[in-house]
Amino acid sequence: MRKTEPTKTEYPASDPPISRRDRFLTRLWFILMLLPLFAGMMLELFLNPPSEGITVTGAQVYFTVSLPFPDLPAPIRDLPVTESQVNSALVLLFLLFFCLFLTQGMRTRGKSARQVLAEFIVEKVEGFVSGTMGDGYGGFPPFVCAILMLSAFSSLLSLLGLYAPTSDINVVGGWAILVFIMITHYKLKAGFGSYVKGFLEPIPVLAPFNVLSEFSTPISMAFRHYGNVMSGGVIATLVYAGLAALSTAVFGWLPGFLGDIPFFQIGIPAVLSVYFDLFSGCLQAFIFAMLTMLYISLAAPEKESA
Repeated sequence: MRKTEPTKTEYPASDPPISRRDRFLTRLWFILMLLPLFAGMMLELFLNPPSEGITVTGAQVYFTVSLPFPDLPAPIRDLPVTESQVNSALVLLFLLFFCLFLTQGMRTRGKSARQVLAEFIVEKVEGFVSGTMGDGYGGFPPFVCAILMLSAFSSLLSLLGLYAPTSDINVVGGWAILVFIMITHYKLKAGFGSYVKGFLEPIPVLAPFNVLSEFSTPISMAFRHYGNVMSGGVIATLVYAGLAALSTAVFGWLPGFLGDIPFFQIGIPAVLSVYFDLFSGCLQAFIFAMLTMLYISLAAPEKESA
């Protein structure tokens, strides 16, 4: 009787060629990824009036939506739509199409640079979460990655001359409130009695201080992020104005148009922008994500968060 040899599964040497559909969608996502940034610059150009000299102001109010409830209290009667809200929505659209661009047409062999970058981001964020929170928090990397990218790219909008949403306490405060809700949710999962008992430890007389400490968490997170980003923008603006005055004082004696050229504003503001806009913005995003993971890991046991 002839013995039959076991069949071997043959794998293709490479994936099929990239289809026209994948190429079309890749180009489409790339174009749609850039459109929100272009729209933000057009809004900045046409809706923000030019100012004389150096000014430090908050987010401009584009328009106000009047609510059809005249009996409501004054602070919530109208709904202003500000520059920070619009720019936050543009960042969300940018990140949506950026993710679609990175993950379009993924392959097992012959990976594109986009796929390599996407896999690198996923691996680093998963390692970041597991190294900070532990191995039992496998469901948190998408949330942490969303916070990191949203905060970082919101701060980086200033490189395009747009108002950074992280310079608005209302935006960063909303993120902190969301984190606070998640912290409270995981504490309540251990039981309402256990949650209340935590305020009475180590001794009941410290309960008022424990309550204050609980509600100070989102406040400290919001003001830490907002204060560092906003102060960096103010310092950069003041230095820029000082360099203009210094250029006039040093080179104002030059004849003709040469005396009007702000020589000290060439190059130096770019170096400051690298720190305040690029490094500091990404650093604050990292700190905010780190605090989010620490607070949640202290509130949620690993078995409840996996």
